[in-house]
Amino acid sequence: MPSYGTPPVLAEVVRSGFIEGHHRGSLVVLASDGSVELSMGDPGAPFFPRSSNKPVQAAAMLRAGAELSGPRLALAAASHSGEPFHLDLVRKMLAEHGLSEDLLRCPPELPVDQAESVRAIAASGSEEAARSRVAMNCSGKHAAMLATCAANGWPLESYLDESHPLQRLIARTLESLSGDSVSHVGVDGCGAPLMAITPTGLARAFRAVAVAPADSPEGRVAEAMRAHPEYVAGTRRIDTWLMSEVPGAIAKVGAESVQAVALPDGRALAFKIHDGGNRAVGPVLARALELLGVDSPVLERIADSPLMGGGRRVGEVRAAF
Repeated sequence: MPSYGTPPVLAEVVRSGFIEGHHRGSLVVLASDGSVELSMGDPGAPFFPRSSNKPVQAAAMLRAGAELSGPRLALAAASHSGEPFHLDLVRKMLAEHGLSEDLLRCPPELPVDQAESVRAIAASGSEEAARSRVAMNCSGKHAAMLATCAANGWPLESYLDESHPLQRLIARTLESLSGDSVSHVGVDGCGAPLMAITPTGLARAFRAVAVAPADSPEGRVAEAMRAHPEYVAGTRRIDTWLMSEVPGAIAKVGAESVQAVALPDGRALAFKIHDGGNRAVGPVLARALELLGVDSPVLERIADSPLMGGGRRVGEVRAAF
């Protein structure tokens, strides 16, 4: 993310009552009418939203005529934890379209959920044997991309190429929903094209998805995420907790400490922790949701980011705004 001066502190690291470190970043909060209610740092600077782009990518697939709904559509917008129900549905999605797991171009990985990773290694006998393309957290998106290509007669082997018809459609969809021009295209961790917009643009895109008519591609993505939050993340993940407890919310984390949330009345937020410190995401998210007007017991759970010392809790990472 481009640097325009020293970004503000969004979270501070407090150990034994002493502030030992900071996490800086950029954050934007939108009011229900889409206007900027709070701006910190430089949310007008381009950055990579990483997996927070996935709901928009899923909407683009529906615009292309993909036959996705319910848990399948939620999984298309997911960074799943690699729990058994995630992996089973990825395999079903491929089989339903006559597609092979070998067509997936995401890299073989362990489940991102630590408990599931341990189970996979124990069952397979080694870490290397436990890695698979299906277990990779983006495999639902990749299976959905392949299904979209199959439905349109588009090339399967090159579905991740920036010039592929699907990726061009995703770029157009992202620009139309965010109000930004894609300023740079890189390669995401899963191998898919990664399109840079601004944090404000990301918040606008989430707002557009959250308020869209239920029968539109964007509205269908929002409804699938709301109805099946466990498929968007996992049973031990913040996005799932938030969407399960806050009526109508849609939420999606991204790698390197990106987060976006929107509510059905149009309120939205997006932020990026510049150093990629994941431990700051929960505290910053909970505080931003408070400023957005959300009042729910789940915020305390989301905000909890303890620091340990000698086997006991001696501090925390906490929001600093």
